[in-house]
Amino acid sequence: MDTSKRQFKTIDEYVASSPKSVQIILQKLRQTIRKAAPGAEETISYQIPTFRLNGYLVFFAAFKNHIGFYPMPAAIRAFKKELSRYGTAKGTVRFPIGEPLPLSLISKIVKFRVKENLGKNKNRNNLPPKKK
Repeated sequence: MDTSKRQFKTIDEYVASSPKSVQIILQKLRQTIRKAAPGAEETISYQIPTFRLNGYLVFFAAFKNHIGFYPMPAAIRAFKKELSRYGTAKGTVRFPIGEPLPLSLISKIVKFRVKENLGKNKNRNNLPPKKK
């Protein structure tokens, strides 16, 4: 999937640029993220599908042999054991095309990220007021 030269404005455009078999996988992933983070905004950032909720939540992308899922480094560390059968890097998981997506695990990771991002505001809002 050579999406490097395309400029996408929506996730729908991004998904439509993939082969039909991959579109189905991407739509399942997208639906899983939406269900786990119903308040998240869908957008394109870095030319890949992005979900935002109080900052970046997760990203995903299609490649020739895998689907890249980018839930940030803390999520990779938190789910290290469950992700051990997949290729991972600092903030990346590679799900091989041809294998079923672990939708339940993806949902757990997204919910973890929602709590993590929403916790950012709580920490800021719980600071004592500045002294005058």
